[in-house]
Amino acid sequence: MLLLIWYAAAVPMNWQTEGDKLARAGAAPDFLNHVLATWSAERPILPAPHQIAMDLWKTVVETRASSPRSLLFHAGVTLSSTLIGFVMGSVLGIALAIGILHSRTLDRSLMPWIIASQTIPILAIAPMIIVVLNSVGISGLLPKAIISTYLSFFPVTVGMVKGLRSPDAMQLDLMRSYAASRGQTLWKLRLPASLPFLFASMKIAVAAALVGAIVGELPTGAVAGLGARLLAGSYYGQTIQIWSALVAASVLAGLLVALIGLVERLTLRASGGARR
Repeated sequence: MLLLIWYAAAVPMNWQTEGDKLARAGAAPDFLNHVLATWSAERPILPAPHQIAMDLWKTVVETRASSPRSLLFHAGVTLSSTLIGFVMGSVLGIALAIGILHSRTLDRSLMPWIIASQTIPILAIAPMIIVVLNSVGISGLLPKAIISTYLSFFPVTVGMVKGLRSPDAMQLDLMRSYAASRGQTLWKLRLPASLPFLFASMKIAVAAALVGAIVGELPTGAVAGLGARLLAGSYYGQTIQIWSALVAASVLAGLLVALIGLVERLTLRASGGARR
């Protein structure tokens, strides 16, 4: 159904431009030919699904993976900064959550700032981060990873705070009856109870990290990465290239989320916990 709607939407979106081309070529104003032209335009406003599939096949299967023309090459560049930023964001989020759990001062003072940080548009702050880091000689993957960290730490922080506070009063009273210290309660009760919340948050965080990596490539004039692919497509009016890069990014995000889901199932099975 989505494909049918997509094909139907491509007709009015590309109708005018393709009609003008047919008129200049002196072709007969045949309705069927006009519709077919909207689905095979060289630079369509809205590409048809088969055009995107053909471009993906060409740039993923038929092109060598190490070639700058390959989507696998660009996806690998974006994936590197995504994973670095995701790991940094997850570690930062877990550390902040543990601090907020054990300090009422941090809970009241830091949590509002953490929430407020996410109201800043990433498109506004990304160029500032890039410029500042470049001025001190930091370039390459790290600036993009920091942008990914900025987007990914928030869901992990919020999810871990919720998870660390999920044990009920009876469980906490039991730990006190065993004279467990704060560290023992954290390690033996709160952290195992927070695992379902952590993995749910990490699924959101890894997708946000990918968005941050792509956005981080836009203001740098990068020549590699899915963001650079999008930018090049917009410069030269290659809408098919733009859409194929978007599809590649969505597939990459889906694979990352699926990978975290697999790790979640293995971890919960090993720890004896049931998936919520």
